[in-house]
Amino acid sequence: MTPVSQAAIAAQIAAHPEHHTHAHIHAPRPGTTATLIHDLRELFKVRVTGLVLVTGWAGFYLGSMQSGISSVQRGLLDTLFGIGLVSAGSGALNQALERSTDGLMKRTADRPLPSGRISLTQGILAGISALALGSWWLLLHTNLLTVALALLTAFTYVAVYTPLKRVTTLATFIGAFPGAMGPMLGWTAARGRIEWPAVALFAILFVWQFPHFMAISWMYREDYARAGIRMLPVVQPDGWTTVVEALFYAVLMIPVSLAPWRLGMAGIPYAVIATALGIFYLAYTIRFTRILRDIPPEESRMVARDLLKVSVIYLPLLLTTLMLAAIARH
Repeated sequence: MTPVSQAAIAAQIAAHPEHHTHAHIHAPRPGTTATLIHDLRELFKVRVTGLVLVTGWAGFYLGSMQSGISSVQRGLLDTLFGIGLVSAGSGALNQALERSTDGLMKRTADRPLPSGRISLTQGILAGISALALGSWWLLLHTNLLTVALALLTAFTYVAVYTPLKRVTTLATFIGAFPGAMGPMLGWTAARGRIEWPAVALFAILFVWQFPHFMAISWMYREDYARAGIRMLPVVQPDGWTTVVEALFYAVLMIPVSLAPWRLGMAGIPYAVIATALGIFYLAYTIRFTRILRDIPPEESRMVARDLLKVSVIYLPLLLTTLMLAAIARH
């Protein structure tokens, strides 16, 4: 959801830009089953939802270990199914609201709603249905707190963050809240309450998003400007504010990533590896400052893409290290 949501798609674009530069060339031919599958994947943001599920799984896993449950798989699939539906429904409603601006950006113009392959009514109905089914499923298999947090996340993403993108650069900050809710939802599903370890996981996801999303917004600043979306590189094109924000959060990422160690979730080995990973993330964010120099646009884009790739590598490595360290500690 939110910057994290756009992040997964942008990461795919960064890794394989040749597959997305001319999306209309590579899209399946209209009228085929392949097109319908492709459009549903795009409408429900399957890659994005996958990222939400990974972080939700980490939260559930770590929360279950805190409960002393011998089999952390108990309830995991039901939790992830509900979270996935809520995330998919939110993604569809987001695209319904953004169909006009998506149509103005090269990298999103071929999505099913702006291209007209799925109607606005169909998109809204699909989004509401997935959101309602996911909420009902979570109510049956988890607890009221998880349902409430899931609905709050969806509301903030769709009704607050999405329209604010055209109004203020603060939308990125606001969008980081629902973007960080994956592990919190997993934790509350396992534990039934909000606790400091869950807050630590939320903080990790929250802070991680900013260097990541600054790289994305710099790479696609011309697209955002064309669509009237007020990202920092659009409002302040010299890049200084973009760099300062990315650096601030990259530095903050190191102590925040150590919070699980301070809370007793993991031991010294995790602290050492988390620090090393944080320094690596910071190093590429410092390298990102090259966008302030008078360099060719291709090189500036390459520097931003490198930071994006590193951010996508950093997060799963950190969460995997934390889960392995938690196993060793228990």
